[in-house]
Amino acid sequence: MLNKLFGRSQAPAPAAAPAARTSVPDLTKRAAISLTKHGLSGREAAVYLVLDRSGSMRPFYKDGTMQYLGERALGLSRALDDDGRVQTVFFSSAVDGTSELDLDNYAGRIDAAHAQLGHMGTTNYQAAIQAVIDDYQTSKTSAPAFVLFQTDGGPDNQRTAEEALIAAKKLPIFWSFVGFGNRVDFLRTVDDLPGTIDNTGFFHVPDPHALSDDALYDGITAQFGPYLTDAAAQGILR
Repeated sequence: MLNKLFGRSQAPAPAAAPAARTSVPDLTKRAAISLTKHGLSGREAAVYLVLDRSGSMRPFYKDGTMQYLGERALGLSRALDDDGRVQTVFFSSAVDGTSELDLDNYAGRIDAAHAQLGHMGTTNYQAAIQAVIDDYQTSKTSAPAFVLFQTDGGPDNQRTAEEALIAAKKLPIFWSFVGFGNRVDFLRTVDDLPGTIDNTGFFHVPDPHALSDDALYDGITAQFGPYLTDAAAQGILR
């Protein structure tokens, strides 16, 4: 998948996230509870993780918040994904690089990949959206895609971001936006984009350090069930 397109980092991983955080097996259990709560038990989806590398995100990489978000995404993938892996896209002014998380290769993986990517730029949503679309279209999965798209700011170009999301409505891809901080005005509008299906969700996280595992899983999966129902009715699901 994405690692075939962009290459997989071979850098040695730094130390794992602090032990006080929830383990991936327990995160998997918590994710499964949220999925069941929203009528998604037994459903499958290919999980993608899109991570903002704009300059304002630097503190969240430095303090391990982003590494732990990757582990939380892996917990979700083990409860939901068709192969238990998380294809990961790092973006700023362009697609900076990609990686892949799985149960055998996740400790420090986000930190290591980020450290290799150098300069942190702006927020080119369109480039990241297109990278996910391109990978999904070339994959062999018959499952829909669930994209956890994290950012702390609006897109460089609102028009191109909107056009990319509208074009994606014809594909079985759900975009669950997680907005850190309070510069999230654009994300409040994504549910109102033209089209016959709502392929986006928005979960606001004013303070990522105060976010519990359960709150994250509930927030990002709440709109996925209604999307799958509508996508099936409209013949979008494969």
